[in-house]
Amino acid sequence: MAKRLRIQSDSIDVVAKNRMVSASPRKLNLVAGLIRGMSTEKALNTLQFCKKAVAVDVRKTLVSAIANAEENYGLDVDLLTVKEAHVGKAISLRRFVARAKGRAGPIRKKFSRLTVVLCESRT
Repeated sequence: MAKRLRIQSDSIDVVAKNRMVSASPRKLNLVAGLIRGMSTEKALNTLQFCKKAVAVDVRKTLVSAIANAEENYGLDVDLLTVKEAHVGKAISLRRFVARAKGRAGPIRKKFSRLTVVLCESRT
């Protein structure tokens, strides 16, 4: 997971990335959409009780972003909110499964990229 700092006007954005999530972008985007705009505490609770398997990977990335903000930039954890959570495509492993009459059927194991951006809200 990579970390990056974006400074705009007077707010600091902390970025955490997970580049090889073993889930399709469509499935991952459903879970990432749950936490967009939430406070970090509420987002962690939401992900903890989410029944989707990919919620574990999203939660790990969110925890990493929170740790980056606290340790590297000294931001207050209680004031952090999820500014962005966006998903992109990564590689697709191609496999095959044996079918009838000597044929083969394709299997595509899709991977995704997840980016979580946190900012400090002063409300």
